Amino acid sequence: MKTLVLALVLVAGGACSKKKPGAGGGSATSGSASGADRSATGSAGGAGGAGATGSAGSGSAAMTPPPYAPAKDVPDVIRMAIAAEDRAVEDRMLDAGRKPGEVLGFFGVKPGMKIGELFAGGGYTTELLARSVGDGGKIWAQNSTDILDKFARKPWTARAAKPVMKNVIGVEKPIDDPFPPEAKDLDLVITILNYHDAVWQKADRAKMNKAIFDALKPGGVYAIVDHSAAAGSGTRDCEALHRIDEAVVKQEVQAAGFKLDASSDVLRNPSDPRDWNASPRVVAADKRGTSDRFTLRFVKP
Repeated sequence: MKTLVLALVLVAGGACSKKKPGAGGGSATSGSASGADRSATGSAGGAGGAGATGSAGSGSAAMTPPPYAPAKDVPDVIRMAIAAEDRAVEDRMLDAGRKPGEVLGFFGVKPGMKIGELFAGGGYTTELLARSVGDGGKIWAQNSTDILDKFARKPWTARAAKPVMKNVIGVEKPIDDPFPPEAKDLDLVITILNYHDAVWQKADRAKMNKAIFDALKPGGVYAIVDHSAAAGSGTRDCEALHRIDEAVVKQEVQAAGFKLDASSDVLRNPSDPRDWNASPRVVAADKRGTSDRFTLRFVKP
């Protein structure tokens, strides 16, 4: 009997020793399913989302997207974009963690808009924008050569071939010179989870923000979502943790002439300790979609 008990203890201890703790604390907020954002490969900072091709890939049939229903005040056109039956399951896996309905609604995305996107990555957000602006709109989706070569060229090329992307122009340019001359009088410039990448990639952020200011029409919106770092940390965690101090973004963007119009708490998670890597790659694992994120809407006067 003693031998049997000892054997059971050893087995149990071995099982426990195989468990690996996460990279840090942090749990999902009530509206953000744990692991909702975990399946994609994305760009350096997460803008691109899944490397989706528009059809379910190998193993996609086994994926069950976490429940996500946009808030009642989300415009119908954005709801329809999210609910489109031909969206890839890999993209739907991200929805609960990213809340695209609330985010795009907050930024005022509407049919017919002309939009510039920074760090489009594999195009998760780009496709939703394309569906929302419709045939009367146009999107310039920027990726740098480095990001395309390292992360995004294959998924972006596959997504760009989808019929719904017909009004999207892929732009391969540096982040601090993001748009061609014809991309002017834009209604909106958006960057999702990537402002911090401009820091560690050593881009000229003053030049970048001026280029965005010049590309927007008066009253145009500069829309920024990013992973928040600890208050007062500045740019310290931009590369190591893929996070940035919200105060830095506000200061730099307003220095370019923008006015802070509003902020949203839709992606906030007060329980996030902000001490773990929020990269879209395997480092974040099942924490993806649970980081504390700020959502800022700036306006060109």
